[in-house]
Amino acid sequence: MNASSRPRPTSSPWAKLRSSAIHGRGLYASKPIPKGTKIIEYLGERITKAESDRREEKRLERAKLGRSDGCVYIFELNKRHDLDGSASWNTARLINHSCDANCESNKLRGRIWIVALRDIAEGEELAFDYGFGVENWREHPCRCGTPKCVGFIVTKMQRWRVKKHLRAEARRAPRKK
Repeated sequence: MNASSRPRPTSSPWAKLRSSAIHGRGLYASKPIPKGTKIIEYLGERITKAESDRREEKRLERAKLGRSDGCVYIFELNKRHDLDGSASWNTARLINHSCDANCESNKLRGRIWIVALRDIAEGEELAFDYGFGVENWREHPCRCGTPKCVGFIVTKMQRWRVKKHLRAEARRAPRKK
């Protein structure tokens, strides 16, 4: 594929790309965004669940060898298909996780949109809860730094489990004199 046939990076009138205090690069509000606004579509290749599992195994192998940043870009679409948003032209993939998110991902008619959960001020970094399960919580450290952060990227409904586990570990740890 030559440079002229590559898709151009996706864009939105609501967001611009900048360096992120959370992780790498992120998207920021280019103007005030009202609650409920569809900010940007999360795009990528529609794949089967089997292909999704295969790609996740390869990602984990690369991560073990230190050849990956560990980022996960696959979204669940439905019972049969997922969306792999890892393509460099999918700008929405750069929206970071936050435990105190100002956006959410919404599935609408087979498409994924990033939508404002509340009014967002110009210049504010856009972030959503990635919704990772608790099974492999240690593999996904969180860098959001919000007061609600448990230190790991885990869906809001499961953070209590991580807190409970961390408290138990702290009780078992030897005390320093």
